[in-house]
Amino acid sequence: MIHQFILAAPKPGMTAQEFQDYWVNVHAVKFAAKIPQIRRYLIDSRVPSTADRGTPALPHQGIAEIWLANEQEQLASLQTEEFLHGARLDEPNWAAFWMTIVVDTDAHEIVPGPPLTEAAPSWVKVTTLIKRRPGMTLGDHRERTLSEYAPLVSGLPGLRRHLHAHTKDGYYTFGEASFDSVEQIWFDDVAAAEEALASPYYTEKVAPALDAVADPAHVFSLTTRENWIIGPQEER
Repeated sequence: MIHQFILAAPKPGMTAQEFQDYWVNVHAVKFAAKIPQIRRYLIDSRVPSTADRGTPALPHQGIAEIWLANEQEQLASLQTEEFLHGARLDEPNWAAFWMTIVVDTDAHEIVPGPPLTEAAPSWVKVTTLIKRRPGMTLGDHRERTLSEYAPLVSGLPGLRRHLHAHTKDGYYTFGEASFDSVEQIWFDDVAAAEEALASPYYTEKVAPALDAVADPAHVFSLTTRENWIIGPQEER
């Protein structure tokens, strides 16, 4: 299964709220959700939070998460009428498409959390893009993020769910991928996320473990609320 992350930013002149409303209520349901190969589809709308990190701060105001069965279905999806004459043509109406970041991953569920049942759950999550430390091999980064770093993240106070995903091998065919991992951690609300990421536990245990596997200049995150378009259970 491919777990794809698409980070998007508003086109010039559009507010963050206008951008998020159009993405969730127009683009997602009228265009993207009609692509037949998409198994699950989620829009994460950004919310203000001191838990976000990165310099400069990410300009993106949301993330699309898309699940596809495999590379063959992904390729087929990009050749459909629904994509070529629907979703793709609609992008300039709301997104600064030149700023879009796309990462295809193999996801590892670290902490399953409660059953996914609601289309618009109340919790929030922090999604972090991670580039490995200079000089670290990709294999070492993948192994250590799961064996050393992720278990410590799972101990954060108030954490409800935890996912760590590795960028798929195809992103390295002709060079380096922009990011090697995508991490997601869920909390009851923004205050809980901020408290956890400012806690002594994070400072003393998680932060040093992250520094051991990541380039601190290339770690970026944003806090969001979920809007399921297809799902949360697989419908196709």
